[in-house]
Amino acid sequence: MTTAYDHAATPEDLARLWVERANAGDADGLAALYEKDAVMVFPMGVEHVGRDAIRAAFAHMLQHYTHFESEETLPTLRTGDIALTSTSPADRSRGRYQVARKQPDGTWLRILHSSGYFDE
Repeated sequence: MTTAYDHAATPEDLARLWVERANAGDADGLAALYEKDAVMVFPMGVEHVGRDAIRAAFAHMLQHYTHFESEETLPTLRTGDIALTSTSPADRSRGRYQVARKQPDGTWLRILHSSGYFDE
């Protein structure tokens, strides 16, 4: 069964959708925020390439963390159909940075994501 998800109309929507889906425990929904060949680093130094690997990483994360807070978004940098978004971390991490690309239908998906979190 395929789930219909809300799409990000702006690059900034991706952070809000991420928090909503993480709090719902939805690893599939989190992975749907990424392009098919996206690259994510989480925890720091561990690279996950492709939506399936990103989904697996989030499934593992959701076994250990069940509540996520929205964080202050920092100004988005854009050039054409590429955007760099970031948030000011509420935890002890070094920051969260995402590169998103505008899709042909006008929505946005992440192509690169670094959480800056050390899994200690």
